[in-house]
Amino acid sequence: MQTVLISGGGIAGPVLAHRLRHHGFAPTVVERAPGHRAGGQAVDIRGTALDVVRRMGLWERASSVRTRMRGMSVLDADGHEVHRTTESTFSSGRLDSEDIELLREDLVRMVHEHTRTDVEYLFGDSITALDEDETGVRVDFAHGPSRTFGLVVGADGLHSTVRRLAFGPEELFSHHLGSYLSVFGAENFLALEDWQMWLRDADAGFGIMPVRDNTELRIAFGFESEPLAVDPRDGDALRQLVVERLGSMRWEGDRLAEAARTAPDFYCDAMAQIRMDQWSRGRVTLLGDAGYCPSPLSGQGTSLALVGAHVLADCLAQNLGDHRAAYARYEQRMRPYVTLNQALATENPGGPASEESVAHAKNAISLSS
Repeated sequence: MQTVLISGGGIAGPVLAHRLRHHGFAPTVVERAPGHRAGGQAVDIRGTALDVVRRMGLWERASSVRTRMRGMSVLDADGHEVHRTTESTFSSGRLDSEDIELLREDLVRMVHEHTRTDVEYLFGDSITALDEDETGVRVDFAHGPSRTFGLVVGADGLHSTVRRLAFGPEELFSHHLGSYLSVFGAENFLALEDWQMWLRDADAGFGIMPVRDNTELRIAFGFESEPLAVDPRDGDALRQLVVERLGSMRWEGDRLAEAARTAPDFYCDAMAQIRMDQWSRGRVTLLGDAGYCPSPLSGQGTSLALVGAHVLADCLAQNLGDHRAAYARYEQRMRPYVTLNQALATENPGGPASEESVAHAKNAISLSS
């Protein structure tokens, strides 16, 4: 039975593990965090990615926890409403679409619960070294003993350790998109009921949506900036920067800044894309944001992760024993889809992509080989 180590316990990694187990592989998932990461923005499952969720038997469960927005308001810098609509929201698109918007943490939890009985999970550990030979890849871990696997997949996000170890430093592949995004939770101090608010003030702005039956808010705050001289894992420094920027906002700045200061699920990172000429090297390949992050600006990161996991597992199953052929086919099938979806974040900087572009991009691949 072919062994596969997958780095990253978010969405892409566990979905790949599920599909590989279905095809008779023996997957192991290693995740740096001690457990599931709480928090995060609402994510979208769109187009072809919906078929992946259906094939996993998770469509009904995902639908049951989807967001139920009635519409949104757009505010000026002083909090005055300048536009409202009950037809769409910036976070999910048209409200009459079959696409599913749900909280990232809910999707992560349901995929893990769906796979934990037949997939080995190593929480609280990470890869420190890869040493490949003709029979496999010897992997050193930060805490556990070294082990050898037939294949290694990096599904460990924008700042992928696997990518750095196998391909080189991040700066070779990361393309900054001119802004940063922070996401965090708070009590529903605005008393929103299934209604989003969006505001822009100069080079910063935020979107606020109620979740958990309107008992909580998820706040997404973005601001324009060149790359900051801050370690992306230095949460304290990023938090302080966001608190200061929010405190200068003219509408609800003080309460938003306090929410960011105290949020246990605080997140902040650069809006960036990963662009690579090749996603595979030897027995190692990359999946999702690690290989082709489109940035949250595209709205398609989750769908790319879901579809990429399905396609990679399918290619490995069809080329059992020949990882080179499998990886080549994976790239051949995925790259046009990736290219179109990454373009969604760059075709209209500062605003949502056109409905026509989104419709084309989200369906631009078939799950059949």
